[in-house]
Amino acid sequence: MDKQITYAEAGVDIEEGAAAVDAIKDAVHSTYRPEVIGDIGGFGGLFSAAAFKDMDDPVMISGTDGVGTKLKLAQLLGKHDTVGIDLVAMCVNDILACGAEPLFFLDYIAIGKLRREHVAEVVGGIAEGCRQAGCALIGGEMAEHPGVMDPDDYDLSGFTVGVVDRPKMIGPDGVREGDVLVGLRSSGFHSNGYSLVRRVLVEGKTADELAAPCEALGGRALGEALLAPTRIYVKPVLGALRALPGAVHALAHITGGGITENLNRALPDSLDALVDTAAWEVPAVIRLGCEAAGLTDEEARKTFNMGIGMILLVDPAQVDAVTANLREAGEDPVVVGKVVPGTGVVKYAE
Repeated sequence: MDKQITYAEAGVDIEEGAAAVDAIKDAVHSTYRPEVIGDIGGFGGLFSAAAFKDMDDPVMISGTDGVGTKLKLAQLLGKHDTVGIDLVAMCVNDILACGAEPLFFLDYIAIGKLRREHVAEVVGGIAEGCRQAGCALIGGEMAEHPGVMDPDDYDLSGFTVGVVDRPKMIGPDGVREGDVLVGLRSSGFHSNGYSLVRRVLVEGKTADELAAPCEALGGRALGEALLAPTRIYVKPVLGALRALPGAVHALAHITGGGITENLNRALPDSLDALVDTAAWEVPAVIRLGCEAAGLTDEEARKTFNMGIGMILLVDPAQVDAVTANLREAGEDPVVVGKVVPGTGVVKYAE
């Protein structure tokens, strides 16, 4: 070629990338735990394992996820400070189901055109999620994809690593007949079902229309309700597990697949979960989505969380203590059913 073409002319701005790293440093530092070694900008994130020495048999647990098509709504509304919370929540709530404490988090941001202010807003949300979960944001990657993604388009993924002492792990093996199902409320759809949600509630609407008060939501804007970040249950649940050893036998994070396809993952093959759907009120925004899609109750329960984002399977003798502990931590727990003999499936009491 007669003319030199620089990397910047090809669409990748290294200087803007360096500026973006500087713009997020304070947010990243705000998540650090004592175990963090070094700083962002290295080739790898360093985290001391010294805290494991007091465990009988430390087990590392990892989880990875993304935010999915909820990002398209954030891009439409130009609001990027909450989807990072969603990203962290989807990962840390998953590993919490084993009783694990999330230790650190790493993110990956793929973006059409890198702008430091935009990245700082997204990473600020990721840092907020990490603070809520008590884990450290120790690294990540920002990848500019000119010619592959539109300039304003971006995607997020991330992963977390946690630890639990093997004698304190929880799961289906500990569940017993008669265990009580204690639900923790969701903030809305969380980060699941948005391909359907966007189809029935967003398509054809402008950003201004989504920002307008919605009568069906009591005056709350539809866009605001749909972008409500996924709730992070780590601190209140870990608090209950530590304060009341043996009281909680298993946990189910209610994500894609709804209650039907997630609560069964916390059950042994010989027991069913009998859920009382009259025990709680489904959030207005979820009701609106179900009605707009014309979903049957059966289909809705295997698509959305229906207002319950986490379910604890609790020793019946300890239910009052567990719910009291959760309330002290700021939760509003509700008994949503019980464990009965069966074949490892979720059933509903209408």
